[in-house]
Amino acid sequence: MPTLLELEEIHFAYPGQTPVLRGASLSVAAGERVALVGPNGSGKSTLLRIALGLVLPLRGRVRAFGQERRHEAAFHDVRRRIGLVFQDPDDQLFCPTVAEDIAFGPLNLGRSRAEALRLVDEVLDRLALRHLRDRVTHHLSGGEKRLITLASVLVMDPEVLLLDEPTNALDPENEARLLEILLALPQAIVLVSHDAAFRAQVTSREVRLEKGIVVNPS
Repeated sequence: MPTLLELEEIHFAYPGQTPVLRGASLSVAAGERVALVGPNGSGKSTLLRIALGLVLPLRGRVRAFGQERRHEAAFHDVRRRIGLVFQDPDDQLFCPTVAEDIAFGPLNLGRSRAEALRLVDEVLDRLALRHLRDRVTHHLSGGEKRLITLASVLVMDPEVLLLDEPTNALDPENEARLLEILLALPQAIVLVSHDAAFRAQVTSREVRLEKGIVVNPS
């Protein structure tokens, strides 16, 4: 399988703070399901953000889809092909209705409104979430917001999914629905989750970060 994403010897520190990444490396092949594990503060969420160029490393190399990515402009294509589901869905959902939130990405890529809404209906039907289409986003439950956030990423048909604590605030019913959705997807997945049982069902390999480095390279 081709390697889609490579993060090599990544170093990063937020301004005025102790370094959070001190040479971490991660690679993800097409169709692979990888769990990124480690204690709080070990750099898991930061590594996901670096993969998309939301923050740039101080040292190290980011390669995505066979090309090195060093500057903001080089990540525009990456963000169309890698989707990140943030830990807090309120960081991603900002439109008045569910349909508008999901349509935002396709519209931003130049799709017509009719085409964007067709894609909205397709992804909601695929995830059995059509009943939420016209709901006011901020009236959704935490679990519903989580699933709609995933829909807003999947509508872009990414090749890689980055999931940051996707089971946070999910009740058992919505967690089971999320698991069903993820197991049916063809995309490569990088999963950050403290839920060991959930990780075991979704992923086949674990990468452990401690103090900013990978301690179980494979």
